[in-house]
Amino acid sequence: MKPEKQLVIRGEHFKQSMAELADLIWRGLRAGEVVVTLGRKKRSNDQNAKLWPMLTDISRQVEWFGRKHSPDQWKDIITGSFEHCEFVPGIDGQMIMLGGRTSKYSKARFCELIEYIYAFGADRQVRWSEPALKAFEQYRGANGN
Repeated sequence: MKPEKQLVIRGEHFKQSMAELADLIWRGLRAGEVVVTLGRKKRSNDQNAKLWPMLTDISRQVEWFGRKHSPDQWKDIITGSFEHCEFVPGIDGQMIMLGGRTSKYSKARFCELIEYIYAFGADRQVRWSEPALKAFEQYRGANGN
């Protein structure tokens, strides 16, 4: 058995999923202890790709503390603010952010981040590109708004 296996369980296939889970656990036990972790599905790579048009629009239009920043830098700035991350001095004295990993976000949390970015952009009169507007419409619908 591979060291890690992910099984998605949906209500309509609950009994079948439980049987599959029991089989996976049983096979895994042959090699030693098995750890079962429950959680919600994380955001997908496709969702992550929708973030970048927004960050690009912001990077082209918003000046922050007297200068422009790349989309990667904006991701750090916005995620740090969204998560209220802690900033500490790095080994060379520069400030670094602790935490703020969007890769661990659930789909719902990612929707909240998208809306947070749109609110930030609206406050700064960002003109959203077509890909960014399309992403917003998709996430607004997914979040139930």
